[in-house]
Amino acid sequence: MLAHQRGTELDLSWISKIQVNQPAVLRRAEQIQARRPVKKEWQAAWLLKAVTFIDLTTLSGDDTSSNIQRLCYKAKYPIREDLLKALNMHDKGITTAAVCVYPARVCDAVKALKAAGCDIPVASVATGFPAGQTHLKTRLEEIRLAVEDGASEVDVVINRTLVLTGQWEGSDFIKTSTGKETVNATFPVAIVMLRAIRDFFWKTGNKVGFKPAGGIRSAKDSLAWLSLIKEELGDEWLKPELFRIGASTLLADIERQIYHHVTGRYAAYHDLPMS
Repeated sequence: MLAHQRGTELDLSWISKIQVNQPAVLRRAEQIQARRPVKKEWQAAWLLKAVTFIDLTTLSGDDTSSNIQRLCYKAKYPIREDLLKALNMHDKGITTAAVCVYPARVCDAVKALKAAGCDIPVASVATGFPAGQTHLKTRLEEIRLAVEDGASEVDVVINRTLVLTGQWEGSDFIKTSTGKETVNATFPVAIVMLRAIRDFFWKTGNKVGFKPAGGIRSAKDSLAWLSLIKEELGDEWLKPELFRIGASTLLADIERQIYHHVTGRYAAYHDLPMS
């Protein structure tokens, strides 16, 4: 979701003066990961909140219309209804923030969500995902086609050559990684990015969103990310318009933890199918 932010002239002199205190960043990251982010009695509520930030994602070479349909159904019904009823949350309209698919599967996702009668947005990766090493004309056409097919959000892979040579642009959201790298979303990197977002807000009044993606698989991880956002940027950023978690398997673990919270036992595999 990298998109140019109009009306704000980027002060490159400010960017060139930024320095990172790596030991301090690493200490802060260790602190976040070491402690329990949420008291036990509040965990279920925070896990349900985490669900609402998930971009439920499938980016596989063998994606088909049928597994996109299942993904969209799970996006609308992320937690089993009897579990939500036990928590008195069955009437709150809890869904994931979006579904995220390849451009060629956008039509399938839009169709499935329409059939399910919901308005969850469809996000699409584009611009030569995950490397971004395609011609600009091709990349722009891929964005155009994704939007034409119904995508309302686009995760744009930036040309990292421009970044490495200091040719920066603004954006509506920044994302840790494509999720396809050897190392993806890490807390030290996130802390640097979040403080850049905070500094940019203080200097310009513009709020930039943040999306960690790749390797976020456990409910415990999701709570740590929410805690980090709350502490670094405040409650203002704890809404889907400014915070997303890109994940494909995270939701399954959150549902397992909620099942345990409600029933006192851990779910068998068949208790909580993907859809």
